[in-house]
Amino acid sequence: MAFTNGCFDLLHVGHITVLEQARHFGDRLIVAINSDASVSGLKGPGRPIVCERERARVLAALAAVDAVVVFGEPTPLELILATRPDVIVKGGDYGADTIVGATEVKSWGGQVKIVPLVAGFSTTRLIEKGAGK
Repeated sequence: MAFTNGCFDLLHVGHITVLEQARHFGDRLIVAINSDASVSGLKGPGRPIVCERERARVLAALAAVDAVVVFGEPTPLELILATRPDVIVKGGDYGADTIVGATEVKSWGGQVKIVPLVAGFSTTRLIEKGAGK
């Protein structure tokens, strides 16, 4: 089973690509998303644009995604420990030493995979584009 996490606010082609690639690393893909309060704390006021319930619903509808879990803790470590994924997957903006749960997943024989980001796509960029920046 593969595991990834993020805010997934304003889903875009970069998100879809990472999720599709993550799914190839396991027979199932669990996606953990930050709660609304967590996104606001990470990204600042005015975020998220899309509430957690709607973000979870959209992600759950994707063929690559088998389950979506919302977490309100600062990191998804508790979920990683509870689900014990075989593979944890993050986008290329992370380094192996900055991925929460990497040490734990490796400790039970799992792997950490970093997949390349799709250049030019980010939620921040979409928001700026919508604001005419």
